[in-house]
Amino acid sequence: MFERSKKGEHALLIQPHAGPLDEAVLEEFQELARSAGATIATVVTARIDRPNAAILIGTGKLEEVRAALAATGADLVIVNHPLSPGQERNLERELKCRVIDRTGLILDIFAQRARSHEGKLQVELAQLRHMATRLVRGWTHLERQRGGAIGLRGPGETQLETDRRLLQKRLEQLSKRLDKVEVQRAQMRRARLKGELPRVALVGYTNAGKSTLFNALTGAEAYAADQLFATLDPTVRRIELPGGSVVLADTVGFVRDLPHELVAAFRSTLSEAREADLLLHVVDAADPLRTERIAQVDAVLKEIGASDIPQLLVFNKIDRLEDTAPRLDRFVEERQRVWLSARDGTGLDLLREALGQTLGLERVTGRIHLPTEAARLRGRLYEIGAVRAERAEEDGWTLDLDLPRSEARRIAASAGGHLLNPLVPEPPPDAGLA
Repeated sequence: MFERSKKGEHALLIQPHAGPLDEAVLEEFQELARSAGATIATVVTARIDRPNAAILIGTGKLEEVRAALAATGADLVIVNHPLSPGQERNLERELKCRVIDRTGLILDIFAQRARSHEGKLQVELAQLRHMATRLVRGWTHLERQRGGAIGLRGPGETQLETDRRLLQKRLEQLSKRLDKVEVQRAQMRRARLKGELPRVALVGYTNAGKSTLFNALTGAEAYAADQLFATLDPTVRRIELPGGSVVLADTVGFVRDLPHELVAAFRSTLSEAREADLLLHVVDAADPLRTERIAQVDAVLKEIGASDIPQLLVFNKIDRLEDTAPRLDRFVEERQRVWLSARDGTGLDLLREALGQTLGLERVTGRIHLPTEAARLRGRLYEIGAVRAERAEEDGWTLDLDLPRSEARRIAASAGGHLLNPLVPEPPPDAGLA
């Protein structure tokens, strides 16, 4: 690749925008840069109505950036916009320093945060896919000798083909290793399915407090910090709720314009959300843009095929709001809302109550009579521990049952399970999520 400075922590930020500048977008951009470990030298905003095909920004703005680099001594330029390989190369040539775009910035943060073997593989795969589009532009300094005659074929072509081949080989290796990891994770999910425990996944905008809430509910010690993308690796724990147990999974946080390379690479992580029975959509209640954040998370959920899964909105961090007590709002805009503080532990009982009701974990009791031909159903009821008492009779058995409503409905829907229907009347229309 072309020679670049090894330095790159003192950054000049370029915020392109069309129309009025969105201060929230700029603030998030600065937070992303800090999360990557950069020290912000200065910020240059650039209004772009028609992007320059060669350098994205205009030539006048380029001169302004060059002067700002000289004045601040910054050795890195970060652009809050996707750059084509040509634009990235041209900006580096003009500014004489390293230039990365929004995708490269987020990939760098992910590379720092990944802890598990799977997470590191996923990040490397995403980085290599991003790099593959930039190989052609990177080797231009080796392509000065051109021609088809013997002795005149330049080293650039040979080196470029070698790197392409090595990169493709590494991509194939990573894909195969991740496929094996995905098989293992799928086996674990099938085992959880066999246990028939409801699955709940925490989703939300990055830094909404998902890992803190996960720790509060499970007693685990998943890493949690007040920074963007603090958690990348999925963590799964079993928790007890009134009426039964559920499996809770913590997932990677979302952000606006999440790079497609990451969505593709983190498919096994995101499948925890895609295959859940219920999504706990965690929202920073103190964020003035929380409505936009909810919409952005919903957009990512749609992209990964999880938009049809029922959601329970959890407004976290109410400790940062004045005069806001924990509460449960039932079915506001077709979604229940729980207001709580995961850090202080206030409102967690309301969340557990809402989880139990939403997942049908409230228990049902009753007495039923099973004929002798329903021996398999009787065995199933004993298997799940639902039988409290039994009396044998000439034509079958009379059972006293106590089991979760969701389990009773599942059995009632199976072959021969219709005998449980008197125990599980249909809920009223407003008792479930739309």
